[in-house]
Amino acid sequence: MRATPITAACLILLAGAFAKAGTTNTRLSDADAKQQILDLGQIWVAAEHNHDAATLGRILDDKFVASFNADKPLDKETFIKLIVTGDVDPTESQTLADQNVILDQDTAVVVGTDTERGTKKGKAYTAVARYTVTYIRRNGQWVALAEHLVEVPETK
Repeated sequence: MRATPITAACLILLAGAFAKAGTTNTRLSDADAKQQILDLGQIWVAAEHNHDAATLGRILDDKFVASFNADKPLDKETFIKLIVTGDVDPTESQTLADQNVILDQDTAVVVGTDTERGTKKGKAYTAVARYTVTYIRRNGQWVALAEHLVEVPETK
């Protein structure tokens, strides 16, 4: 079948409509992806609080690396062992705030504040850290590739 000028014009308009719809859907999917990442951060907090090694194992990429202040970086296995060691502390809580998600296709970076509260040796404490987490979408799922935390000094 030979394309007429009218058919060609209709095809061009149709292609433009699909392209525009694709742009709109991309924006929605970016918003959805950002929300998925923020939700994953909350799941991570709960997994740390409950010493849930299985959930941490699913959230963290096999190449995961974590660093705290100037300490030596930890790989996935070492990080999970550190988190799940000891008893669950019912007085401990962790709150993520001031989260900014930067998304670029299958990579996301979250910068935020992590406030941990609890009791150690009968004394209440609050520790605040600035954190950066890099997430990647692997096989359709978001996983954490790297985390860095720096303790925020107490104000006097």
